[in-house]
Amino acid sequence: MPEADSHRVRVAVALAIVYLVWGSSYLATKVMVTDEPPLVAAGLRFATAGVLLLLFAWWHSGAPVLNRVELRHVLIMGGLAVAFSNACNVIALQHVQSNMSALLNATPSLWIAWLGSMGARGSPLTRTMRAGLAIGLVGVMFVLSPSRGWDLGALGWQLLILVACLSWSLGTIYYRHADSRNPPLMFTALMMLTGGIGLLIGAAVAGEAFDFHWTPRGFAAFAWLTVMSSCLAYSAYSWLAVNTTPVVT
Repeated sequence: MPEADSHRVRVAVALAIVYLVWGSSYLATKVMVTDEPPLVAAGLRFATAGVLLLLFAWWHSGAPVLNRVELRHVLIMGGLAVAFSNACNVIALQHVQSNMSALLNATPSLWIAWLGSMGARGSPLTRTMRAGLAIGLVGVMFVLSPSRGWDLGALGWQLLILVACLSWSLGTIYYRHADSRNPPLMFTALMMLTGGIGLLIGAAVAGEAFDFHWTPRGFAAFAWLTVMSSCLAYSAYSWLAVNTTPVVT
């Protein structure tokens, strides 16, 4: 198969994984934060996934590069794309329905395309792309617009999800320009392990109890999010972030 066709197939498979797995992750996250302590569960999810991926990546491609520059990249990405972004999401999901969360979490496509057009290595947006971004922005406004008057409490939780999306988008753009010496799989593992530890520290600071009830559905949601959403979909997304344009990711 020609290299160009092979690349298109890999992009299509990675996008399918991201769309299908992450599309179901919002319902799983809603279940997890309803049945388990949200920040602790999210922290354990990412820390566990980070360890699993780290072991696999180490076996597959060797030891990670952990010089000062790489550690800075990992800390920034773990903070933006995992710890802060997911902390906002799991806190807000205690008050927002999963379908609303899924709609709002589609907004990084707008942020990433716009932010990715900036800087020396930016990808310019065509007129059609700009029109698409404008339509998407209008769509977000319709999603947030109330049908029965303004509920500032609900709006606040929805805006918190948008803050999480902006944090994720900034992390994606940072990673595109980081030129990390670690392969995407290894970098994803280090990022998730760092972010998971950050979430656990945040849970301790917030006074959240490390008290799990492990209901059957809570455990199933945790397992799905750890293996499929974190290990598989995050790896696919990290590969897309460095092998496609911002508009695609």
